[in-house]
Amino acid sequence: MIREDFGGWEKRIMRQTEKSHKGPAIGRRTFLGAGASMAGAALWSQEDLEAATAAVQTNSKPSQLKITDMRVAMVSKGAGRGIPIIRLDTNQGIHGYGEVRDGASKTYALMLKSRIVGENPCNVDKVFRKIKQFGFHARQAGGVCAVEMALWDLAGKAYGVPAHQFLGGKFRDKIRIYADTTESKDPKVYAERMKKRIEMGLTWLKMDLGIDLIADTPGTLTKPLGLTLKDVRLKQHMFTGIEITPKGIQMMADYVAAVREVVGMEVPLAADHFGHIGVNSCIKLGQALEPYNMAWLEDMIPWQYTELWKKITDSIDVPTLTGEDIYLKEPFRVLCESHAVDIIHPDLATAGGLLETKKIGDMAQENGVAMAMHFAGTPVSFFASIHCAAATENFLALEHHSLDVPWWDDLVTGPAKPIVQKGFVPVPETPGLGVELNEEAVKEHLTEPGYFEPTPEWDNERSWDRLWSFSPPRRPKRQVAKLMDV
Repeated sequence: MIREDFGGWEKRIMRQTEKSHKGPAIGRRTFLGAGASMAGAALWSQEDLEAATAAVQTNSKPSQLKITDMRVAMVSKGAGRGIPIIRLDTNQGIHGYGEVRDGASKTYALMLKSRIVGENPCNVDKVFRKIKQFGFHARQAGGVCAVEMALWDLAGKAYGVPAHQFLGGKFRDKIRIYADTTESKDPKVYAERMKKRIEMGLTWLKMDLGIDLIADTPGTLTKPLGLTLKDVRLKQHMFTGIEITPKGIQMMADYVAAVREVVGMEVPLAADHFGHIGVNSCIKLGQALEPYNMAWLEDMIPWQYTELWKKITDSIDVPTLTGEDIYLKEPFRVLCESHAVDIIHPDLATAGGLLETKKIGDMAQENGVAMAMHFAGTPVSFFASIHCAAATENFLALEHHSLDVPWWDDLVTGPAKPIVQKGFVPVPETPGLGVELNEEAVKEHLTEPGYFEPTPEWDNERSWDRLWSFSPPRRPKRQVAKLMDV
């Protein structure tokens, strides 16, 4: 009926037009195009058109998006030094947030500013490959990873989709959380603290189980006379001469037994921070902990020693885990293909960001290795990890180091509060990382003056950034002469 009415209206108007038209007959397509234009002109005044277009979002032109600036704010996570949060601004008024790894310098990010300004942030992989040469293991990767997070935040906002969608979508709608618990040398006190974690809703636990728990008891450690545990903090574990005696091994096993008696055997219980002990002590301790069905033993020795890790893993019937300080996929591949550990443990703020960590998880899965994730920072990096965990099939649980900080949730807006709900975090469906900074709360918890102040001093930081030999462009003779004061 509507189509017939429209057809009748169309014919009447065309007949009327033909009577007054002196030239060739107007075709139907021409008429419709002209009619639409005339109708628009008749219905819309210039003022109306300007008002309507002023309300149109112009920040949804991803192909024309450009990075224009990088700024930094130093924010507390509740303990320790401030964490640099970077903000990438664009020519379309949208911005993206990233976070430099806990303990790393903001310089690691700022030095990248001149290399990424002018780039389209939606070309995430291209920009990442341009800057990834400036990262390295542990905290030195912080700047590269922060930029990568901010790129995904911007791309998500430009296209209107959550970051996990760029990684292939979700395997889960909520992410399991685990958390460290404040240490006590009294196992009964510590066990009660772990019990409260379960009462909070956590379904996965982790404890610190270091030789500091037994160091004051004579006969528990063999070490060079006069050597203290502080003396070896900057030495790798195998080079300290510290070994645990049978008495010390038994004390540490009894400590875990006391915790298991309170929390039960059903909940996964991981352990970390063993101390700078040798490989043989790691094996003896691991064997002693077998009756308590530990979820994993973490970072018993430095990650670089693949063969020694394999020796430990093959000698005990407890899962082993490492990886929070590893940058990029290739070192993880060495660990996984040799089955040196049972579980890998990347920190997204070290490993290379969201996409690289997703690739690491997929590679590990191909080798039958599961992936947990380390995290210690603000909600910015936390939610970047949430998106990555959602998109990685072999994921187990994500660490949360600020679970006891009452104002930590207030640093951002966007996600439902509390952020951790009965041991899980819902995966955001809002664009990008799904969080915006709460300016008032962040300013309350700055560790250095200044809230995303301009950084023009980093605008021209340049060098010949190439991974291969090449010939730089020749300067004109007059410029060379000027440089040489000739």
